[in-house]
Amino acid sequence: MNTETIKKEENKTAKTERITGAEAIIRCLIAEGVDILYGYPGGAIMPVYDELYKYQGKIHHVLTRHEQGAAHAAQGYARISGRVGVAMATSGPGATNLITGIADAQIDSTPIVCITGQVPSHLLGTDAFQETDIVGISTPVTKWNVQVTKAEEIPEAIAKAFYIAKSGRPGPVLIDITKDAQFAEFDFKYEKCTAVRSYKPAPKTDIAQVKTAANLINNAKKPMIVWGQGVILGKAEAELKAVVEKSGVPAAWTILGASALPTSHPLNVGMVGMHGNYGPNKLTNECDVLIAIGMRFDDRVTGSLDTYAKQAKVIHFDIDPAEINKNVTADVAVLGDSKESLALLLEELKDNSHESWHQEFKDLYAIEYDTVIKGDILPEKEGLTMGEVLKEINTHSNGDAAIVSDVGQHQMIACRYAEFNHSKSNITSGGLGTMGFALPAAIGAKMAEPHREVVAIIGDGGYQMNIQELGTIFQQKTAVKIVVLNNEFLGMVRQWQQLFFDKRYASTEMTNPDFVTIAKGYYIEAKRVTKRGELADAVKEMMASKSSYFLEVCVEKEGNVFPMIPSGASVSDVRLS
Repeated sequence: MNTETIKKEENKTAKTERITGAEAIIRCLIAEGVDILYGYPGGAIMPVYDELYKYQGKIHHVLTRHEQGAAHAAQGYARISGRVGVAMATSGPGATNLITGIADAQIDSTPIVCITGQVPSHLLGTDAFQETDIVGISTPVTKWNVQVTKAEEIPEAIAKAFYIAKSGRPGPVLIDITKDAQFAEFDFKYEKCTAVRSYKPAPKTDIAQVKTAANLINNAKKPMIVWGQGVILGKAEAELKAVVEKSGVPAAWTILGASALPTSHPLNVGMVGMHGNYGPNKLTNECDVLIAIGMRFDDRVTGSLDTYAKQAKVIHFDIDPAEINKNVTADVAVLGDSKESLALLLEELKDNSHESWHQEFKDLYAIEYDTVIKGDILPEKEGLTMGEVLKEINTHSNGDAAIVSDVGQHQMIACRYAEFNHSKSNITSGGLGTMGFALPAAIGAKMAEPHREVVAIIGDGGYQMNIQELGTIFQQKTAVKIVVLNNEFLGMVRQWQQLFFDKRYASTEMTNPDFVTIAKGYYIEAKRVTKRGELADAVKEMMASKSSYFLEVCVEKEGNVFPMIPSGASVSDVRLS
């Protein structure tokens, strides 16, 4: 052995340290920059929790009240910060309770890493106590998963998990680690993963395709942009703004794309989709070039695919090749990271203005304002509306708050009326539509960005699905503002029953508990509003609070959300009433 070889061996030896698999897990997380970990202990993950006790000064563990809450909190953390969220649970029911959050993260492209304990390797397949094949269960809803049965496999698995979760189109990763692997000792060494063979997270952008796209845009008479969350995930907000302003193209957004461009921007024409704005929905079927950026043509956006934008040339910018031509055939496909591809597009665009085309959006907005919006935010009827609550929140947040909404009517109202000045401000469950998402996600968002005001907008139905996370708020002293819009119904289901099932309100009316008393039981300041004259002062008091605050607003029981595109209908058939 020559001198150079000896030095390399000595250096390699100096970098290793003999520790247990459990301690290695914690050390790996710290090496990846994890500062907050959401989870719930149990038998199969107990060795890791024992090591966490020793590392309390370096990594903060948040005990949620349910493992689903841990997954959603990790999502909220990831969505507002752009970093990887982490959740941990034991085997069996602990692991399966994570699945809803993992599935939600998969369809909404949220980078989270979930670590689950597993029974000892010699018991695998024996139906041991709290044994579940979580790798098999989670395979359809993870970007990647793996089971680790040997301690020495832990560093590589975790490094690979973080790389896969955050690279390319982000998503959830699950690592299942047997209990004997947690107890075993090995020579620890950690290196971050920078590449995985056969995995190409970001396709190289084809400049020829960019030029073809630019030529179509430059020559279009009625171009329209629809952007999605891919802009935010690619940190391409500045590039989107530059493209919109240089080209003069009216730009609309999907609910997960909201806030990438300020709502006040003159070329921001509103939201597309089932409860989106009248103008961008109608004019989707009148534009001559449709530019889709970081969005996947979800059915809630397109309505009937048989009639969707058939008159338009479609340009699709996306990082994921699987999305190209999946739902809508693209005339031009531009693969790649949105920040890079939009910067290349900007160079090829001509300065332009489409004032007469933009005026069509303004004219349709005026119709929507008179027919729907005015009644939502400036109601004259007796009952309180969800829209006027959002109007008051906008007034007292100045558009700077992060709004975390649950799923249902309140979600659509929040997405329609919340004002956003900053990106990563609209956090909601999009593709999976998970009731119970908002409360734990708001906890994660507030803990990730404590300087930001975080307001959870929740319906009385979804609130009760994870109401136990009030205990996490109390224990962690997390200053989340919680607004429950209580109509004593599962509102969105009731709306469908009214419109399409002859008002047969089957199993949608709710008999609710005293939400204010429950909040006070968790030592959270709380108030109930039942009259319009009480609303402004209550919202002002809530927003001024430096601590967590619960506000229940009793809104009209049978209010509906419009505009609305009936399921399966054309976007041209958007209803205003």
